[in-house]
Amino acid sequence: MDFLVFLWIIITYGLAAAITLLIMISIIIYLVTNPYPEMERFEEENMYNDPKSNSRMRFPNIEEPHSVHLSVIVPAYNEQDRLPPMLDEAIDFLECRVKEHPSYKYEIIVVSDGSRDKTVQVAQKYAEKYGSEKIRCLHLIKNRGKGGAVRLGIQSCRGASILFADADGASKFEDLTKLEAALKGLSYDPVLQPKDVSNSIAIVIGSRAHLEKESLATRSVFRNILMYGFHFLVWLFTVKGVRDTQCGFKLFTRKAANICFKSLHVNRWAFDVELLYIAQTLNIPIAEIPVRWTEIEGSKVTPVLSWIQMGCDLGLIWLKYTIGAWKIKSLKKE
Repeated sequence: MDFLVFLWIIITYGLAAAITLLIMISIIIYLVTNPYPEMERFEEENMYNDPKSNSRMRFPNIEEPHSVHLSVIVPAYNEQDRLPPMLDEAIDFLECRVKEHPSYKYEIIVVSDGSRDKTVQVAQKYAEKYGSEKIRCLHLIKNRGKGGAVRLGIQSCRGASILFADADGASKFEDLTKLEAALKGLSYDPVLQPKDVSNSIAIVIGSRAHLEKESLATRSVFRNILMYGFHFLVWLFTVKGVRDTQCGFKLFTRKAANICFKSLHVNRWAFDVELLYIAQTLNIPIAEIPVRWTEIEGSKVTPVLSWIQMGCDLGLIWLKYTIGAWKIKSLKKE
């Protein structure tokens, strides 16, 4: 009996000590954390090379009115080999659209995220061929991570709607039409009639969830366990109702991109999760649309390490928003 009492005392004091330590850590994190993200950007990164005038020109800002229909943001880290096929596919699709609708305007911004290979030179060759009105390279002199690269690209774009697409070309670019149809659906008001997409707030995300059974058969048991564990943590702590948060094919209205990326803190692989968490917190409409997807060789990501890092980031997202260390800028009603 005395042993059980002793054990009960040890467990009680142990739990009390653990809770006290967690509270102290939370207080420290709250005090030292900036509630809103600070976007680091060097002066050189505000400029792009215009091959026509052979000069450096300043990128616009997302706060300015849109001047093209679509901006495509392509984050790229050492993607000199995989980038050309992706750009060829995207440009072929968009140029066909221009032929059908001559007034249609688009831009592709390749964000070289501190690349050490010839990614910048590859992007510049496309800018020379098609002109900087259509292709621009944002050369980050310091690696920011995929989330940071996408955010800086979006801050520099002109589109009424904004797509970010991975440089590996794993998603079929023509599936953009499905995302655009869904975006217009989210922007539809039965009373006011269809809204101008640029003035609405909505997000459509490409999804590979319908391919899950096929992918399970090709992955190792360990990787499947990691995947399911990550999905469970996402559902438990952050994003509800989204089956695939990580597909690199997401379409935003200009206003939705502006407000969501203003509050984004995570710059690495879990940035998609925080982005969707912000959107759901602000009650921004989100649609998930199945897209075709092919695994492309040459990934720079170590699967196990990336899952572990994303798991740690999920913990930080949950903790910092729960204790109020991170805050979300509210939507301004017009």
